[in-house]
Amino acid sequence: MLFRDSATAVAAECHSGALFFRLTEQFVHVHGHKPGPSEVRSWERSIPVLASALNDAGLGQVEVLLEYGLPLNSKRADAVLAGVHPKTGLPSYVIVELKQWSSAEPDDDDPSLCRIDSYARAVLNPVDQVRGYCEYLVSFNGALAKHPERVNGAAYLHNATEFGVSGLFEAEQDQYGQLFIGARRSEFIAYLRAKLAPESGASAADELVNGKIGPSKQLMAVAAQEVREREQFVLLDEQQIAYRTVLNAVRRARRSDHKEVVIVTGGPGTGKSVIALSLLGELYRQGTTALHATGSNSFTTTMRKVAGARKREVQDLFKYFNSFMTAERNSLDVLICDEAHRIRETSANRYTPASNRTGKAQIEELIDAARVPVFLLDEHQVVRPGEMGTVAEIKAAAAKKGLQCRVVPLDSQFRCGGSDAYLRWVVRLLGLEPGGPVEWEPDDKMHLTVADSPQELEAFLDNRRSQGYSARMSAGYCWKWTKKVPPGQALPADVVIGEWERPWNVFGDRSVGGAPPAALWATDPAGFGQVGCVYTAQGFEYDWSGVIIGPDLVWRGDRWVTDRSASKDPVFKKSTPDADVDRLIRNTYKVLLMRGMIGTVVYSTDAETREKLRELTGATASLAAV
Repeated sequence: MLFRDSATAVAAECHSGALFFRLTEQFVHVHGHKPGPSEVRSWERSIPVLASALNDAGLGQVEVLLEYGLPLNSKRADAVLAGVHPKTGLPSYVIVELKQWSSAEPDDDDPSLCRIDSYARAVLNPVDQVRGYCEYLVSFNGALAKHPERVNGAAYLHNATEFGVSGLFEAEQDQYGQLFIGARRSEFIAYLRAKLAPESGASAADELVNGKIGPSKQLMAVAAQEVREREQFVLLDEQQIAYRTVLNAVRRARRSDHKEVVIVTGGPGTGKSVIALSLLGELYRQGTTALHATGSNSFTTTMRKVAGARKREVQDLFKYFNSFMTAERNSLDVLICDEAHRIRETSANRYTPASNRTGKAQIEELIDAARVPVFLLDEHQVVRPGEMGTVAEIKAAAAKKGLQCRVVPLDSQFRCGGSDAYLRWVVRLLGLEPGGPVEWEPDDKMHLTVADSPQELEAFLDNRRSQGYSARMSAGYCWKWTKKVPPGQALPADVVIGEWERPWNVFGDRSVGGAPPAALWATDPAGFGQVGCVYTAQGFEYDWSGVIIGPDLVWRGDRWVTDRSASKDPVFKKSTPDADVDRLIRNTYKVLLMRGMIGTVVYSTDAETREKLRELTGATASLAAV
């Protein structure tokens, strides 16, 4: 939070003008940059209104926590009011969302959304916004987990009139979400008096601030039912070994109060994420505190969608690697780090608040967060400079802390039709294992062929879609990517090969012209027609995969040649060594070539490379014969 004091003190600070200077100063300290003019303006216009209502209600001793940060999350509640309930005498909390809106109307299709003139897109109804904050705090703050009845939520639109926002009252209201407007200020004051007594709220505020952070027992019970009953997984052989190795480590940690690290390593399709979900379901059933984390927006979004489709609160159990910068040491029993090859050198970036800059390596933060940190990774899927989730790095970090580290390798192949032969062919093709490329010997598990043109590749995939299969096109990052598309405009066709033009997948978390947001490109049927990149394809699979090898990797004579100048990937800096660029480009194509479950169609923009691929695949038949 940026500021905490009694309502009386907040009102005095507002009157003198000192509060907004202090908020700005603290914001710079916490976030590392100045707040925007609109944020400062909202403080100046909304906080005095709240302080005035509290003092007029006779609640000057209530504690006001401004810009209260939600645990393990970047979201902030405008204000949390901490005090004593007038009837029970127990701690009582009101989360308040403040809006300056004078008018707003509900979205035609969804009353949980609303539209205001100053925003081009629909925004969340403030009632649903504050309800989400209440539910999240109850789920992750130990002071509230056993006492959800102590929390209340209110959205206060202090500039709004009855006429201006009457439609917003259509949204469902409950304990965690009540709507109040400035035109009926007396109702808001009466509400505050019903939830808070005219006594000091300092003790209640201390209890909230010092509450243990982690998923609540109630949330874990819901998640256990959702994950274990929704997805019934059968674990085989070394998958069972990995699963039991983690559960045994948890048992030992609980029994003897110690830590140990578990690493599960395997290629694409060896079932690492199936193990992760199976573990989560079992751990939650046991009442063991656990979270899932990745470094991939697309992967985390999809895991949230899969595991939390019916219960939205379950989605909050899926985090990002940089969520644990300020986590309390050993606050979790288990932290499952999926796609751990995406671990970065540090969690901090230019937007990281100064107070969160621990100076620790990201691996160290993740190990510190739980008694049993679990890392699931594939070293051949490191595709960005600075990604350092390798077995050696994790073992070294564990050894530095004197921790035992158990490694479980996964060998069985579940992706690519379960074809071990195809996996070996790809890694030999790209020179990721010694021995050089070998001819593809077709098996009955995986289809592989080469297209003569992108048109042929797309037509083949579209035909498979008409037969009920899923299919996607992906490519190396060899074309510039238009990141900002003006509202109402279609995605620009950035990927141009001769007369064939297609857009990259959407950049960002909003759909554009019917195309899904980036995180859902691989799983939403509307993703076909856009070209995916490695960052949106990694971690996913579809029945048929079309892969376009760009000019950054070409075959010359008897070897592959990488051309870093042909790559448009902004993660490659001038300081990135050529050897690293070469390895990362090859890893990129390995990831793309491993997405198909039934078959892969490859096209290279380079004629000599196409000829080599045809030679290796024996692709003399037309695609129509596949």
